[in-house]
This record gives sequence, C-alpha cells and structure tokens, in this order.
Amino acid sequence: MSVAMISTSSEVRDAELDLVERHRAGDRSAFDEVYSQFAEMVWNVALRLAGDSDRAADLSQEVFLRIYRHLGGFRGRSALRTWVYRIALNHCRGRLSGGSRWSFRRLFEEGEETAEPLPDLGRGPEDLAVASDDSRRVGEALAQLPIEFREAVVLRDIEGLSYEEISAVLNVPIGTVRSRIARGRERLRDLLMLENGS
Repeated sequence: MSVAMISTSSEVRDAELDLVERHRAGDRSAFDEVYSQFAEMVWNVALRLAGDSDRAADLSQEVFLRIYRHLGGFRGRSALRTWVYRIALNHCRGRLSGGSRWSFRRLFEEGEETAEPLPDLGRGPEDLAVASDDSRRVGEALAQLPIEFREAVVLRDIEGLSYEEISAVLNVPIGTVRSRIARGRERLRDLLMLENGS
C-alpha cells in the first residue's frame, strides 16, 4: 500500500470520526451528512433484499433510525460505509427471517426506483423489452436464494463491493464470502435455466 493511499485512508477515517463526534455533541447537520452520503446505498440494499419499494422505504427509514440511535457508539474499527452496510443488512435479515417472503415481482418493472442504469436510448424497443424481462427474471430468481447467498450476491454483483468489504460487512471470513457468492451464482444460474426450460 502506498503512502498516499495510507494518508487518504487515514484522512477518511479522521473525517468519519469527526462526523461521529459532531453527532455526539448534538450537531444535527452531522447526521444529515451521514444520511446524504448513504441514503441511496441503504435504499438499494433494502430494495434488492425486500423486492418491494414500499417495504424498502419502510426498511430504509428504520435503518436510519437505528443509525441515528447508534452513531455515537461508532468507534472507527471499520469504515463508516461498512458499518452502515452491516446495520442495513442485519435489519433486513431480521425482517426477512420473520417468515414473510417478500415478493421480488415488481423489483425490475419499468417505473420502479432501482439501482439499474437508465436505459440506453440508442437501443430499440425490442432490445429494451428483452433487457427488462431479463432483469425481472433475475430479480425473481434472486428472491428464491437463501438469504446468506442473496446478501453476498447483492453486495458483490449489484452493489460492487470487494470481497474484503463483504467480509467486513457480513463479519465472515473471505473464504466464506467467496463460497456464498459462488454457490449463490450457481443456484441463480440453475433457477434461470429451469425457468427457460433448459
């Protein structure tokens, strides 16, 4: 690791701890900064795991309530981003394990707020329709994965986290992360092939 990277990492950590200290001191703008920085990320995780925009909105509010209550206890042992991901995942996991199976049916439908990039306007209607159908099928198959595989696949393939970041968020060894991603992808592929009648 270069000296510049260490310095930048140290500066980020110092800025995060300063933000937490400001929150502890009652500075309301500190939490606003945390919210602005992580709102989209929390929303995306909640939507991908819950599969419903109304549920995702509720979950996001609940996650930020938890963050607000516990931000003063953040000690900087991990990056603030990792800590926020962990709270979001743990909260969603708790709600998902409550026995209700949240539907992913609407996850990728046109008009839903998703983390998907805007459509390529250079593509024709047929190409866009095929891409939309593919996204819907992937969302429905993703909903059938066990939660530990779904979390790992969402964090890696949708959120783009590194294996090291996922390990920190899920609090499991990197080998477990790799295994969950591989097994999740394999099950996802099997489910999609089954749907295609292959």
